[in-house]
Amino acid sequence: MTQKVPNTKIKKKLNLKNDIIIKAFFSRKGNEKYLIDFLNSILKIEITTIEIKEEVNLEQLSTREKGGRLDIQATLNDGMIVNVEMQVDDQKNIEQRNDIYEAKTISRHFPRGEQYQEAKEVVAIYILNYNLFGFDEYILDTVKVLNNHRDYQVNSIMKEYYIQLPKFRESNPDMDNKLNQWLAVIDDTDRGKIEMAKAKNKIIKEAEVEIKYFTASEEAQYLADMRDLWESDVNSRLGNAREERNRRTVKRKIK
Repeated sequence: MTQKVPNTKIKKKLNLKNDIIIKAFFSRKGNEKYLIDFLNSILKIEITTIEIKEEVNLEQLSTREKGGRLDIQATLNDGMIVNVEMQVDDQKNIEQRNDIYEAKTISRHFPRGEQYQEAKEVVAIYILNYNLFGFDEYILDTVKVLNNHRDYQVNSIMKEYYIQLPKFRESNPDMDNKLNQWLAVIDDTDRGKIEMAKAKNKIIKEAEVEIKYFTASEEAQYLADMRDLWESDVNSRLGNAREERNRRTVKRKIK
């Protein structure tokens, strides 16, 4: 039975820069072709099948989904595991946190007794609504190299892509590039770029209709409200914990 959602008098303007909305949209049954087109634009491989780990909807909304890692995890036809995550705020720990998470992902998908060379490649795509690196490029991918032999790439089953939306926003991107087309839609700040993307990519033209319909729905509004409530609860708990810690520090100094 579908869970009833309270009517929202004033609807928020939502887009794919909201972490729970991008996961809900791309993981939605029937939207697989949009995620495939987006991943194709980055990975430059032919994706014939895709298995999405979980769909976000009201029936499945849990504490973890409201406040945990809101990554989209998918397994591609060749076994490659792909995580896509929207990062709204700079929490100053993304690089270290991501290394740990990706290592755990590899471990979870590595069967006991399997040979190490059989481990599946894990690719992580981080879309950032802030600038992380001081370089001009808005898309950066990581590889491992030897310190004294930078031209030699170490064979690794982990790869990361970092996409910095503010730098994309300020650039003059080639709108014939499929990834730039998707970034224009995700960023949702330049109507001209979006119209060019729609004119050049029929999948994006279809996707934008679905995005508008979904983000205006009561379900999307409810998901966003629950996410905001969770963030408020976390900030409140952290604030209370800091105050309590400060009070204890003052008491010890008085004694």
